[in-house]
Amino acid sequence: MKIFAHISWFFATAIIFFGLTLSIVLYYLLPRPFARKIAAWLIRLTIFFRTTKKGIEADDVQMFLINHQSDLDIGVMETVTNKDLAWVAKKALFDVPFFGLAMSLPEDIEVERESKTSLIKLLRAAKDRLNKNRVITMFPEGTRSRTGRMLPFKSGAKVIADKYALKVQPVVLVETASCYDIKHFYYKPKDITVVFMEPFLADKNDATWLSELRIKMQKVYDDELANNSSHR
Repeated sequence: MKIFAHISWFFATAIIFFGLTLSIVLYYLLPRPFARKIAAWLIRLTIFFRTTKKGIEADDVQMFLINHQSDLDIGVMETVTNKDLAWVAKKALFDVPFFGLAMSLPEDIEVERESKTSLIKLLRAAKDRLNKNRVITMFPEGTRSRTGRMLPFKSGAKVIADKYALKVQPVVLVETASCYDIKHFYYKPKDITVVFMEPFLADKNDATWLSELRIKMQKVYDDELANNSSHR
């Protein structure tokens, strides 16, 4: 069974790279966000993962905050919403050949965490994308967690949301790491649960809303595991 999962991983990874290549080509031919959406749907249909949406996606959302477990998370999110997402990621990813091009062409937002000037650039870039009616989309943990426990949320999400008083919607992805795990070369098609939590307006006077949000998102994640037999 593990051998089949490893073979499936190599196939899924090849499809993901093909999808990235396709998106790069389509960026020169189609208006945003169609290139990335088409590539994401190609990946989804070819490697046979499904999604079950819970909750209601806010029509006027300005920022999505999502827990991060797998390299599949971006593809999942791109296929469950029609919105034009502007992903925020660390600068090092933009410097990676090929992958960086797939992020820079659609004008995703890079952040250099240790740089003081990076914060100013981040806020300017976020404002530009918001003016283009895009939804700022972030993994507030900053990196993947494979333990099922969400890592502490970085402050960047709160800085942007507070600065522009954004309407924020948390989104919980359940066990995407058990579907696609690059560390263990493992892939198993499954139904991925995507929970849209209640949106809220960011309040800069509330110093704890981001840390409290992590607790709420973890509870949603844990409840999904406890109440849905397919995740056991």
